[in-house]
Amino acid sequence: MARILITSGPTRQYLDPVRYLTNASSGRMGRALVSAALELGHQVVVVSGPVEVDYPAEAEVVPVISTEEMLEVSRRLFVDCDGLIGAAAPCDYRPLAVENQKIAKTGGPLVLQLVETPDVLATLGAEKKPHQWTVAFALETEDQRFRALTKLEKKNCEMVVLNGPQAMNSLDNAVEVLVRGGELLEAIAGDKETVARGILRLISQRLIRD
Repeated sequence: MARILITSGPTRQYLDPVRYLTNASSGRMGRALVSAALELGHQVVVVSGPVEVDYPAEAEVVPVISTEEMLEVSRRLFVDCDGLIGAAAPCDYRPLAVENQKIAKTGGPLVLQLVETPDVLATLGAEKKPHQWTVAFALETEDQRFRALTKLEKKNCEMVVLNGPQAMNSLDNAVEVLVRGGELLEAIAGDKETVARGILRLISQRLIRD
């Protein structure tokens, strides 16, 4: 059996004490993956952004807020794990400056300067040991397979799960599971629990060593 790190949910990048950038990730896919991994007897540690879902009690859950926190905690925990499933949707941008007080209305446009946040999966993919594996999730709206495979290569992953924006905050999902070279292992659709079991089956077959 394996010890698997699963990142889940969104992250938040604050503009001021009350406003932040985020996305519509609910954490449902992450929760389903946690349950599926536990069903197979794996140990699971979850690094989760702010969500309203409850993860199974058998999993170790570490809550985080920002993308930077998700990276910091994941790097620390991944050292003792066999693999990573990057199901989280970290916020890709943060404000260049965070205001100490609530930004007041002025009657005019508000200009935000944004910079990229660190790439959690790419960082862990670059640092992983020979026995470790990483699986990416790619949410794409155009040139989906090409972009997903590009992400797989850039982030040094063994497998990528491609889905679309309809997956966000939904009970169902439809994914394609791809590996290096562009091979489509399987297309899986249904509720997120069914999809998660299919993904874990493929991970067990291809990546987890007895």
